[in-house]
Amino acid sequence: MMNKKAIYHRADDFTLLHGDCIRLMSEFDFKFDMIFADPPYFLSNGGISVQSGKVVCVDKGEWDKGGSPEHIDLFNEEWIAECREHLTENGTIWISGTYHNIFSVANKLTQLGFKILNVITWAKTNPPPNISCRYFTYSTEFIIWARKCPKKPHYFNYDLMKLLNENKQMTDVWRLPAIARWEKSQGKHPTQKPLALLVRIILASTRHGAWILDPFSGSGTTGIAASLTGRRYLGIEREKEYLDLSIRRRVELENGSIVKSYRKKIRDIVIADGEPEEADIFGVTDENRIQDLPF
Repeated sequence: MMNKKAIYHRADDFTLLHGDCIRLMSEFDFKFDMIFADPPYFLSNGGISVQSGKVVCVDKGEWDKGGSPEHIDLFNEEWIAECREHLTENGTIWISGTYHNIFSVANKLTQLGFKILNVITWAKTNPPPNISCRYFTYSTEFIIWARKCPKKPHYFNYDLMKLLNENKQMTDVWRLPAIARWEKSQGKHPTQKPLALLVRIILASTRHGAWILDPFSGSGTTGIAASLTGRRYLGIEREKEYLDLSIRRRVELENGSIVKSYRKKIRDIVIADGEPEEADIFGVTDENRIQDLPF
């Protein structure tokens, strides 16, 4: 039984838990339609990069400092195994990473019985420069998409994805920018993902009203994208600083003019608004409020 004190914020479509995701996931029973996870990449090694024209350290925090390969493998196995217990039988999981962690993640997904569907390459259109000039500029991240059961068909909105790609099959290379300044209006997280990326993931793999889990919630981008597309969200985060940031971002959406402005800035939402299944996508209706969290 989960300690109620772990509930940091509770709303119909946006709930946040404070604590370690492996421990908290073991304390409640609920099945989600989709999981997005942006786990530690273990790349904080004292390196440097450029942000806004300034040289900065790439370290994200103590939580991102790598251990041995065995430690990384064990960590990935533990949290992915807990996620598997919280997916519906036809549910899917998306996990982002770089070469620092993505091979370990792929191996653990396979060992735990998932079927890998795609490995998306997110090609950033505005990457920071490589100031050493000794190798190619880092401009990509990878996102593995996998389903829980190899023989259970998953949901994929093929037609919408094709429409978003000018009526051509969408490939596994997505050219999208990193977060824009307007996405940092309430503060920022060092590994914050752009709303455009999460919106596409959600539209591709969930239906209206679906439940989405993010075990490494960070600044709550997955939850904001869920709110903007009429899905429901549970996020788990260890740092109160980022839980508070997530709440501020969600409260901001109570302003209708801000919601309208954000939706206009995200191309996939603008196009999806014209589709019957995604019409009126802000908010969850009573008709699709089939189940609720057990706490």
